[in-house]
Amino acid sequence: MASAATAPPPPGNLKRVVAASLVGTTVEWYDFFLYGSAAALVFNKLFFPDSDPLVGTLLSFLTYAVGFAARPIGALVFGHYGDRLGRKKLLVLSLLMMGGATFAIGLLPTHATIGSAAPVLLTVLRLVQGFALGGEWGGAVLLVSEHGDAKRRGFWASWPQTGAPAGQLLATAVLSALTALLSESAFESWGWRIPFLLSGVLVILGLWIRLSVDESPVFKAALAQAEQRKASAAPAEKMPLVAVLRHHWRDVLIAMGARMAENISYYVITAFILVYATTSAELSKQTALNAVLVASAVHFAVIPLWGALSDRVGRRPVYLVGAIGVALWMFPFFALIDSRSFGSLLLAVTVGLVFHGAMYAPQAAFFAEMFATRMRYSGASIGAQFSSVAAGAPAPLIATALLADFGSSTPISLYVIAASLLTVLAIVCAKETRNRDLTEIEPGAGRASADSTALPADARSI
Repeated sequence: MASAATAPPPPGNLKRVVAASLVGTTVEWYDFFLYGSAAALVFNKLFFPDSDPLVGTLLSFLTYAVGFAARPIGALVFGHYGDRLGRKKLLVLSLLMMGGATFAIGLLPTHATIGSAAPVLLTVLRLVQGFALGGEWGGAVLLVSEHGDAKRRGFWASWPQTGAPAGQLLATAVLSALTALLSESAFESWGWRIPFLLSGVLVILGLWIRLSVDESPVFKAALAQAEQRKASAAPAEKMPLVAVLRHHWRDVLIAMGARMAENISYYVITAFILVYATTSAELSKQTALNAVLVASAVHFAVIPLWGALSDRVGRRPVYLVGAIGVALWMFPFFALIDSRSFGSLLLAVTVGLVFHGAMYAPQAAFFAEMFATRMRYSGASIGAQFSSVAAGAPAPLIATALLADFGSSTPISLYVIAASLLTVLAIVCAKETRNRDLTEIEPGAGRASADSTALPADARSI
């Protein structure tokens, strides 16, 4: 018989939890991706006007990358307190920080008004965005993973992952509408601020839904066990970070490797594409935005399907399909864009994001199942966010620099393929996790059998 902690929750309660995580991650990713799109379209002119166009784009993407540098710090801080205080409290804080920083960007004076202070302030706000997002992802996917039943964990935990394409979809849709309705001069003058200011409305909606859900039952049970240990004068718990590095260092490395192809390919397909399509392929900004818009809708739809498939065949096989698929698609991807038609561009981006979804969908459950409850927020966040510094952060920057140096897409394709090889190696080294019970994983479970779900009571991790 399932314990109270592991019994499937009432469907209505689980759906509220999923909605709370999805709305929050959508708002967070909307804010984060909005900056990336604006960096490719207008920030090079508004904040780095003394540079030539391509160098300005590089500098703009450099401030974009700064947000990634702050994500590991956010992962450490939010992971520590999320494992100590609970998932819900930290998720509310991350939403407020991200939304506040994005709203402030919409009010920021440009270089023409305050000179070099403008890019400095932009960089500071980007750091706040990255710090908040570093703590958001782990808490959102864990809240769903720890509420849901084990048999469909991959499916339910994939829904917070759809917040990424939903945020991309929303950010791109708003930018696309504004560029269609406004002249280029009006958009560069004031129109670009509108999507950033809209973040304030989205944050209010996200908070209203997120505050309505309860803390994870798995975490509450683990916290109660921790309190019992304190009352019985048992040895004090180690800090979550120390426990992760002691018992789960192998899992952290696997998670970091698994993120390489997923992270790099995504930012090449969705952020760098706005540069490549408008310069090398000589397509309009509107055409490029529309292609990303439609492809993001498909991406949103396929992620839960890939998550459900991971419940049936396992996390590793689905992840491998995505990593290998992205590698094989890179050369056709750029060849289709070079044909300079909207249909070819749309096909290139859509297929690329479908393969990306095969990695991104099972990732939430996969990473959550690697770590013990009282170190799960820290472990999943560290594994996911530390890799982003080497993967997603420099991806548009590296791709733009390669294009500037070689004038060809071939080095960019090879760059993504190399990342895919690292991810394939990490997944091959990983153990299958889909049969694990989140309440019964002992420290060091990454070295245990993936199918062992019945541990002695005194060995169960908290």
